[in-house]
Amino acid sequence: MVHDLRFGRFLKLSALAAAGVVAMSACGGPNLGKENFARTTVPAAGDSAATSGPITDPAVAPAVLRDLLPCQFVDKTAMSPLGTTQGEATASSTQFDSCVAKATDPGGKEIRASVDVGGLVTFASDKTTGAVGGLPQVEVPDLGGGSGCVVSALTARNPAVGVSFRVDYTGGDACAAGRKLVATAVEKLHNNPQKYTPGPGTLLAVDPCTVLDPAAVDGVVKGGKPRPSGLHSCEWGLIPSVRVTMFPGVAPSEGDGWLKADVGTPSQAYAKQGSTGSSCQVKWQHRQWKEDHVEVVQLEYTNSDAQADKDDPCGKTVGLAKQLAGKLPAA
Repeated sequence: MVHDLRFGRFLKLSALAAAGVVAMSACGGPNLGKENFARTTVPAAGDSAATSGPITDPAVAPAVLRDLLPCQFVDKTAMSPLGTTQGEATASSTQFDSCVAKATDPGGKEIRASVDVGGLVTFASDKTTGAVGGLPQVEVPDLGGGSGCVVSALTARNPAVGVSFRVDYTGGDACAAGRKLVATAVEKLHNNPQKYTPGPGTLLAVDPCTVLDPAAVDGVVKGGKPRPSGLHSCEWGLIPSVRVTMFPGVAPSEGDGWLKADVGTPSQAYAKQGSTGSSCQVKWQHRQWKEDHVEVVQLEYTNSDAQADKDDPCGKTVGLAKQLAGKLPAA
């Protein structure tokens, strides 16, 4: 199976954002008076610097966010103002920076909230609704017949990324719930947030946009410049393109089109050529993560304008993977 974590996450937010192009006033759900949390007001004129100016807050720098435990932003303390929590928050088994939790409001309606730390934020330029803790707040309601809302605190621009909450709340005000979670998260970001302690050699602290030499990329994607697509993923170019992703998952193995490849790593690497156009993926285990999961490195090359038999996609990908492997910390 192809592991395209960043793209799946981006599609989810993009679909929601596309629906939100219609009037935002419909975000308020029925029975608002029964909800136990307040709305965030539109910023006053003095907040214009926070909503449109540069983001320089050291508490939300990428290097800081990479170390943070995502579940702290949807744990019982964070979710309790929305209602009665249902069990513990559950960390993603395929992403370092995502977690989900559930609660039941006083009227018995379920609230499902997921947090994405450092992911892409869609429509940031025209959906900024205010400021929260000095950071721009972006709110994208789901007006396509759904009951969800994505509320984000921007942590960087160009590309726009942030700490985002996707809230699904049938019969309630998902945007108001999202604003409450964002406010709590930003406060926590400025007050000793909880961090991972995975030990030396982890991929968590690695900036994925620094692991490929420009000259090596230029030989595959002419003029390609690094463009972060999350805290643990980076892309170069459009057509053709190269993407590096680091994530927790099951140990890669041979089979289902994956073949052994030599990229100079202690753990065996595997490559798989795509079925359309010219594309290839190479991935390998970097180190142990938790329980039966490991830290995985994945490099993908895609060129929809070329044919595989004339482009040698796996040759290019394996070549770049060898250079990438040498830039990673020793496991």
